[in-house]
Amino acid sequence: MSEIQIKLPDNSLKNVPVGTTPQEIAEQIGPGLARAVLVAKINGVLKDLNTPIIEDCSIELLTGDNPEGHNTLLHSAAHLMAQAVKHFWPDAKLTIGPAIDNRFYYDFDLDSAFADEDLIKIDKKMHELSKNNFPCIRCEISRKEAYDLFQKMGEDYKLEILEDIDDDELLTSYSQGDFIDLCRGPHVPSTGKIKHFKLLSTSGAYWRGNENNKMLQRIYGTVFAKKDDLKKYLSMLEEAKKRDHRKIGKEMNLYTFDNEIGPGLPLWLPNGTVIIEELEKLAKYKERKAGYDQVRTPHLTKGTVYERSGHLDYYKESMYPKMNVDGVDYYVKPMNCPHHHKIFSSLPRSYRDMPVRLSEYGTCYRYEKSGQLFGLMRVRSLQMNDAHIYCSPDQFKEEFLNVCKMYLDYFELFDIKKYKMRLSLHDKEHLGDKYINEPELWIETEQWVREALDEGSFNYVEVPGEAAFYGPKIDVQVWSAIGKEFTLATNQVDFVVPKRFNLSYKDKNGTQQTPICIHRAPLSTHERFIGFLIEHFGGNFPLWLAPVQVAILPVSDKTNKYAKKIAEKLNEAEIRVLLDDRSDKIGAKIRNAEINRINVMLIIGPKEEENNTVSVRRKFLGDLGTFDQDMLISGLLDEIKDRSLTHR
Repeated sequence: MSEIQIKLPDNSLKNVPVGTTPQEIAEQIGPGLARAVLVAKINGVLKDLNTPIIEDCSIELLTGDNPEGHNTLLHSAAHLMAQAVKHFWPDAKLTIGPAIDNRFYYDFDLDSAFADEDLIKIDKKMHELSKNNFPCIRCEISRKEAYDLFQKMGEDYKLEILEDIDDDELLTSYSQGDFIDLCRGPHVPSTGKIKHFKLLSTSGAYWRGNENNKMLQRIYGTVFAKKDDLKKYLSMLEEAKKRDHRKIGKEMNLYTFDNEIGPGLPLWLPNGTVIIEELEKLAKYKERKAGYDQVRTPHLTKGTVYERSGHLDYYKESMYPKMNVDGVDYYVKPMNCPHHHKIFSSLPRSYRDMPVRLSEYGTCYRYEKSGQLFGLMRVRSLQMNDAHIYCSPDQFKEEFLNVCKMYLDYFELFDIKKYKMRLSLHDKEHLGDKYINEPELWIETEQWVREALDEGSFNYVEVPGEAAFYGPKIDVQVWSAIGKEFTLATNQVDFVVPKRFNLSYKDKNGTQQTPICIHRAPLSTHERFIGFLIEHFGGNFPLWLAPVQVAILPVSDKTNKYAKKIAEKLNEAEIRVLLDDRSDKIGAKIRNAEINRINVMLIIGPKEEENNTVSVRRKFLGDLGTFDQDMLISGLLDEIKDRSLTHR
């Protein structure tokens, strides 16, 4: 029997017979790996473990500890759940069931919503199906076979999905027991691999996210290869519920939504506005130090500017419809970049002026489908920590790195300990439709970004097919204090649009050159970043960011006058203060202040008034003793000025 050569991740080589499967290779390596492996990567492509290998290749055997292995397990669990649902509701129509961020879901067309007791019996059935250890069988099928199969099954949504698949794409189905689904795969080898799972919740979801389509019934779940990992994740979810920015935002009176104003359009209340102003103050301070110039632009713009920029070609679905004024089409702005380009071009530029850095906390409006709106994380009105850097090619690396370093400064300030940068690249198959058709410039600029990240020793991964239409970009993933992942900042390279706007500067030889543009938003939008901070800090903000920094709590009405004088003194020092002079017991006042997440409490009694002092209590620390007024104010001002993390 002829043999082929397999290259393992440690660069060791292994000779095996033609037709050997990844599962058999795992068994040769050891019983532990054979039990744990979920999927294989052959020459960089994910494959089922029972795939016969017919030529020399490199191979990785992925377990649940690997993100791609875990995603395969999640996807397979979605199929297991769908199989259980079809057992109880044979008439339920299947749609899609992907893996998403440590979870999976499946959407069903069903006349009634799932109840909590339904999840219990579905979960029980899934465990039964797991114990049956049905093999997950992949089958290549022709388009006609697929159409006939799913038409016979009455799976209308699968027929619609078939219509969207390119004629030359290989079609595959996966079956396990009496269940069959149209799916690209890969999947785990058998249902017995799916053991440690939990169904989480149900919701409604429009087919294809379009509110004009039918409302489907969605079930979310999670699964892990190890029982302890499932337990840790469920514990994190419980803590995340307590920290949900929608819940805490309401409790702290930070923002609200109103149906008459419109979905996805937040109204910032006084407490939330304090946080906005503090973040803007921080950003403007950092940007001035880094050589940025502040600008302001209108909320409304002629459509011709978006035709020139390319946004109407590539971004129209995310823009609000045009409005016709005096025969001219106008749009509310979805982004600030075309306006900044116009500001750059308003003056003649020389190499001596470069780089030019223009920043703005600009309000933008983007049409998010109603099914995709989510608290502050997905909104239609957003205030963006935006800036555009116009530079020469030889300045690019330094400018790009400086932006990335600004991220790290912010991470330290906000106690963000874990982050990852995603280098989003173009997909050459979509040049001309999804991406500007400049293949050589794509390769060149992607390499520039790679070199900058490597030089800065940044932690990053490459993600093909997720670039902006005008160039590669960095998306920054961060993890909150409880390990919840968020996408926050972005850093994008634009090698196309400056040329479209005829942007230029005169080089040392007097020749007009087109600048490169870096789009950056280190603090994301107010909406998304404040949503993250609420959950990251659990509402217990650092003193400099807290809506109310000090609560003054007189023990009785007799000391209200003295308490009021202290409040006035703190106000003069620009410390945000709340005077609780209600006729209530001091214990109740302390509890109320702590419920409202006020970090510093000043207890005012007769002794404090007599000695012209205050008794200080801090959340998480308790009673700190008696302080001289001026000494206390001086210490608080230092803490606020330094933006210290002494709040917890």
